[in-house]
Amino acid sequence: MIALLSGLFIKNASDYQNPAVRKAYGTLCGIVGIALNILLFLGKWISGILSGSIAITADAFNNLSDAGSSVITLIGFQMSGQKPDKEHPYGHGRMEYLSAMFVSIAILFMGLELGRTSVDKILHPEKISSSPLIFGILIVSVLVKFYMFLYNRQTGKKIDSASMRATANDSLSDMIATSIVLIATVISTFTGILLDGWLGILVSIFIFYTGFSTLRETVTLLLGQPPKKEFVDEIEHLVLASPAVRGIHDLLVHDYGPGRCMISLHAEVSAKADLLKIHDEIDNIERELEDQLHCIATIHMDPVITDDAETTKMYHTVCELVKAILPDITIHDFRMVEGETHTNLIFDVVIPYNTKYTDDEIVTMLRKIIAAMPDKKYFSVINVDHAYY
Repeated sequence: MIALLSGLFIKNASDYQNPAVRKAYGTLCGIVGIALNILLFLGKWISGILSGSIAITADAFNNLSDAGSSVITLIGFQMSGQKPDKEHPYGHGRMEYLSAMFVSIAILFMGLELGRTSVDKILHPEKISSSPLIFGILIVSVLVKFYMFLYNRQTGKKIDSASMRATANDSLSDMIATSIVLIATVISTFTGILLDGWLGILVSIFIFYTGFSTLRETVTLLLGQPPKKEFVDEIEHLVLASPAVRGIHDLLVHDYGPGRCMISLHAEVSAKADLLKIHDEIDNIERELEDQLHCIATIHMDPVITDDAETTKMYHTVCELVKAILPDITIHDFRMVEGETHTNLIFDVVIPYNTKYTDDEIVTMLRKIIAAMPDKKYFSVINVDHAYY
């Protein structure tokens, strides 16, 4: 159904990185989610009243809260799609992350409330009534929630949406919760064993865990996380496709919400290249990054010496020395400044966060091995960078 509706109502539906397309998908899924959850609430609420099952009634109000969550998701997509303004010059894309956080909090509260009512049901058990109509409503509810999980998860992957992933997790928890309620109703009907409250506790624990996991993911997005490897690979591919660029480093990605990111990087170019021509080429690369990846790019030109045999040889020598002691470390911006008494080797070293050594320890090790090099007296001037991806 979502695929059919998106084909009818969303222009350029396959352009998933386009902010307008993402907003349209979020709006469509939000409206469908509201409608389905309200229908499920009405069906389960009637079933809960007829059967006297607290688990079914609680599950009904869970669906009503899901409709509210879909409203939050819908509002989040609408607000995140607003254009930048004076107060928010980088846009409103992170509103989508906030809406995902609110959905996660709603899931947590629902899990706690279901746990409370389940404990009360254990302390004060009541016989559950059932009928083919009640069974039918619960089975349909499980199938509908499974469908909602599938389309929310698929849409979340397509448009890379934390909000849609949170909604998908909510639908999955609802499907499992309703399945357990159905099992409890069947067991109670045919055996007389009242498992309503105990299974409600299991459902509440699962729902709480789902809400916590989703909230943790959302908070990570708000705090900032490394860009995906696939995105970094695309950037490197586009930039290095230019014959004028010899290498790149110091890549930074600033995430202001899906489809709204800013990147900056250093592009290594020949020191003897024509300044105006190379500047024009860099401008073209920035525009291509914006067109292809929907990001604002700022590229700093780093002139490097490419035709000095001694500098090139020394660069490779230092690279080999560095790799011998710390394979994950790379260097860039390598220069040689020769003097009467010694030669300075100036370079930046990129240190990953997972290394067991501190920055100072690594710099000290590098200075020692460089100072021990034969033939000449070498001093090292080392600037420390960190890999953000």
